[in-house]
Amino acid sequence: MNIILLSGGSGKRLWPLSNDIRSKQFIKMFKNENGEYESMVQRVFRQIKEVDPDANITIATSKKQVSSINNQLGDNVSVCVEPTRRDTFPAIVLASVFLNSERNVGEDEGVIVCPVDPYVSADYFESFLELYDMAVNGEHNLTLMGIEPTYPSEKYGYILPETKDKKSDVSCFIEKPSAEEAKKYIERGALWNGGIFAFKLGYMLDIARSHLNFNSYKDVFDRYESLGKNSFDYEVVEKEKSIKVMRFSGHWKDIGSWNTFAEEMHDSVIGKAVLNENCENTNVVNELDIPVLCMGCKNMIIAASSDGILVSDKEQSSYMKPYVNQFNQQVMYAEKSWGSFTVLDIQETSMTIRISLMPGHGLYYHSHQYRDEIWNVVEGIGRVIVDGEEKQVKSGDIITLKAGCKHTVRAETELKIIEVQIGSDINVKDKIKYNK
Repeated sequence: MNIILLSGGSGKRLWPLSNDIRSKQFIKMFKNENGEYESMVQRVFRQIKEVDPDANITIATSKKQVSSINNQLGDNVSVCVEPTRRDTFPAIVLASVFLNSERNVGEDEGVIVCPVDPYVSADYFESFLELYDMAVNGEHNLTLMGIEPTYPSEKYGYILPETKDKKSDVSCFIEKPSAEEAKKYIERGALWNGGIFAFKLGYMLDIARSHLNFNSYKDVFDRYESLGKNSFDYEVVEKEKSIKVMRFSGHWKDIGSWNTFAEEMHDSVIGKAVLNENCENTNVVNELDIPVLCMGCKNMIIAASSDGILVSDKEQSSYMKPYVNQFNQQVMYAEKSWGSFTVLDIQETSMTIRISLMPGHGLYYHSHQYRDEIWNVVEGIGRVIVDGEEKQVKSGDIITLKAGCKHTVRAETELKIIEVQIGSDINVKDKIKYNK
């Protein structure tokens, strides 16, 4: 199968664990069969490979998420990067051209597009095999997978099939009806629109050509903004006449808030936390190195990270976005392709950061114009290059880096460094990169 996973979204819904770099799909809160915590993107990627080990998976995403994807899935995962954030239609156009030009996928091959973050059981991806066959061998231009509703939701759009059979032509689409209207549509066999589309690649390339007369993938990339900000539903699905839907009745959940996230958490507590015997239906996620004590908490979410602390009634947690938007601070934690960093302290003329590098990974060779840095190696072994001179470093070593000097470090084992930045103008943009 050829699969495009759409990985978009900002980091507001699961604040304070998510931020503008670390979106909800990268938070490790679900346990796999080995008892290890994994994120939504890791879970979905693993589930697809278990169904089809040869699946050709490409993740369509923004620049900000590439490091997190590489951190969690490795450097060899196929990623199609948007030059600027847009809606699902331009993202799917770019990814489709990418498959054809960069991954050598033929125009007669099928493609399935789906979000990267549904919480589903294995039968969801097993159904993709049938959906894929419908796209390749069916008579319709576009095939959708509709989700059997479990309640009359106002949050989702609906697909109304012409019949209640497993496979049916589509009668019409309904955009987020009221609960009362949704109930009536469900009685007629309506399905949730989960954003799962299947088609022959040539079909999508023809649509891309009709919107943008392009010569290559680079051509589409360079002119990406001209595709506008329309959704795939609006620009393609609702205009297509030759369309079929396949009904899926298995477990499917859109993890869109702390409340829905908590429903699927394997443990009520992640991290250092204690709930007393009077707590009920309360979940705690603590990424800090200090304990959280909960006394008599009922129906609550408590989440703590370097970016902040949330204490909320579960239902109210769905409405926190406008309040989070009032906070104006830099990202305090981020996963990078080489590891991660955590901001420990910010003063007027200094910043202290904990850097963790994975074995075999390193930083760019770079310099800073306006700040000095001091590296304190607290764990592991690595190699440091300063102005062309290389040496091994280990726990206990201190490296002083003056403004203007070129430097990098590469981890031989897992390497942890406390970095102290000192200067009158400490800014993330103060970095000049070089080739080694």
